[in-house]
Amino acid sequence: MTGSPWHPFENGATIGRAGSEQGTIALDEEHGLGARISLEGDARVASFAITCGIYGWMLHTRFLGTEDEARTQYSLMKNAIAELLKAAEKNAEIDGGRQVLMEGCSKFIENFP
Repeated sequence: MTGSPWHPFENGATIGRAGSEQGTIALDEEHGLGARISLEGDARVASFAITCGIYGWMLHTRFLGTEDEARTQYSLMKNAIAELLKAAEKNAEIDGGRQVLMEGCSKFIENFP
């Protein structure tokens, strides 16, 4: 895969729309190996929400108080998801990457509560 494995979800059409936490979507990206991450401002429960998922494996939402913190965490979470998907792909011949994903999703939620 050349370039970034991340691309704007729905070609950026979701930016400015209401997100899953009733906030306004500011960032929304999808990974070519099957994941999505979104950042919302003015979410229902907190000033910012990050919702992410690995399709078929995990859905996780975090709530943050400041834009700087939210954007920093978004970047860290995005990188962690990419690394997890890369590791699962590398182990796909063994068990389809299932063990890596099971352990990795649990660790991800521990690291980003």
